[in-house]
Amino acid sequence: MDADAIVVGAGLAGLVATHELTRRGKRVAIVEQENLANLGGQAFWSFGGIFLVDSPEQRRLGVKDSFALAWHDWQGSAGFDRVDDEDSQAVRWARAYVQFAAGEKRSWLRSHGVRFLPTVGWAERGDLRSNGHGNSVPRFHVPWGTGTGIVEPFANYALQAAEDGLVTFYNRHRVDELVIVDGAAQGVRGTVLAPDDSPRGVASNRERIGDFHLTAQAVIITSGGIGGNHDIVRRYWPERMGTPPRHMITGVPAYVDGRMLDISAAAGVRLVNRDRMWHYNEGIQNWNPIWPGHAIRILPGPSSMWFDALGRRLPSPYLPGYDTLGTLRYLRTTDDLIEHDHSWFILTQKIIEKEFALSGSEQNPDITDGDRTAFLKDRLLGKGAPGPVEAFKDYGADFVVADDLEELVAKMNALTDEALLDPTKVREQIESRDLQFDNPYAKDAQVQGIHNSRRYIGDRLGRTAAPHKILDPAAGPLIGVKLHTLTRKTLGGIQTDLRSRALGQDGEPIDGLYAAGEVAGFGGGGVHGYNALEGTFLGGCLFSGRAAGQDAARRL
Repeated sequence: MDADAIVVGAGLAGLVATHELTRRGKRVAIVEQENLANLGGQAFWSFGGIFLVDSPEQRRLGVKDSFALAWHDWQGSAGFDRVDDEDSQAVRWARAYVQFAAGEKRSWLRSHGVRFLPTVGWAERGDLRSNGHGNSVPRFHVPWGTGTGIVEPFANYALQAAEDGLVTFYNRHRVDELVIVDGAAQGVRGTVLAPDDSPRGVASNRERIGDFHLTAQAVIITSGGIGGNHDIVRRYWPERMGTPPRHMITGVPAYVDGRMLDISAAAGVRLVNRDRMWHYNEGIQNWNPIWPGHAIRILPGPSSMWFDALGRRLPSPYLPGYDTLGTLRYLRTTDDLIEHDHSWFILTQKIIEKEFALSGSEQNPDITDGDRTAFLKDRLLGKGAPGPVEAFKDYGADFVVADDLEELVAKMNALTDEALLDPTKVREQIESRDLQFDNPYAKDAQVQGIHNSRRYIGDRLGRTAAPHKILDPAAGPLIGVKLHTLTRKTLGGIQTDLRSRALGQDGEPIDGLYAAGEVAGFGGGGVHGYNALEGTFLGGCLFSGRAAGQDAARRL
């Protein structure tokens, strides 16, 4: 045997599984198609949000959370409706994960050196139903270091284990086949790719220079999802979500290609919930891209006005930061919007300064670098928008700025092939909402949500602008942002049991074969069901990767 265990993919789930194996003295071969500079994979680039329940950070901010409330929210969001089949393991994973988030998750992360910002974000506020999708309370904990900080301890463990002779890196090795003999995993076969010294995230060559075959008693698949492959995204785009946009932008590196899903299926692994995926509506083109089509998501606060391509305000609950997939479904199934691939935010300088955050470790240098002084100065006490946000406003292809609404709409129309926005109708809708700010209460759902946010001290300090009228010159200038569909996460994949053992077509575990992270739908083949509560993606990599490594180590 070349190793005790083979880990396919050097992302977060794979590194966590590797750590669980090596700390028990097991030898691991990490097989990765990219070079060593990409250690940590997609998670390195993430904002790093972590879903925690009843944390000290929440309690200090006056947030009353509990397992019961979080589990209620999760079930309402997931909408599991295949519990006798494709969701049978996912439901078990979901409850176990929420218990983990309400229990040892925080202390376990702290044992690895991870610390969190004092503020807690209120992401994915939902569809305005108590028993529907969304977080009832803020649960989005951002670590110092962003996603890079979550990855760092596990990457360092792997590098140290390599020095100790327990880990061997097989970079530029692309797996093409799982070797299953007499119903048991025995190793992998694949292609050796030509060396490539490209920096992290940059697309690398796919030149074949040879073949390889590695053997082990356990194989753990942690190869990620499909977000970098638009062809696969379109192939599995669900009918309930209408038609996929003709134009999408990419929120993950090119190596997030989904290859291992079909390779696993060819080896007899059961794939489930392929029609469930998670893409964002608030994507913007990156003025300074790293990978091909590299795009960024705006993490919006609650105050921007959201308009469709024809200049109509989106109805509730399709508000900024509320219901990601509900909004996507609305934009892709409304008859006269199907031919259009974009929507719009209209906001003020006052809103962008307080409410705009950009997803990605590189877009948040203060948090990524752990610069607490800069965070306090720039995010909570400072004037103006954070530097990366201001840079997008200045250089981003999707941003326009103007002192009056008619000029703004003209600039917005200039960003599309056809002038679809009527400034008079846009003005009528903005003035209508502006009237709702004459009192500290309102009938408008979005304005109610703004006031609700301001009652939470975390949002009041750092994520929600003081209520004001869009057309108030003192809040200007006006800003328009063209928004695109941004591909991101796979919510289905390899079906696994609670030990992260990959299941075969008969529903029984394949001996010695495991799957973790996004390739396993972050656990069970679809732990999120139809919707994610945010802060749950990296957490799913941690939880499922840990389970895979622990069980494989016990078995060896």
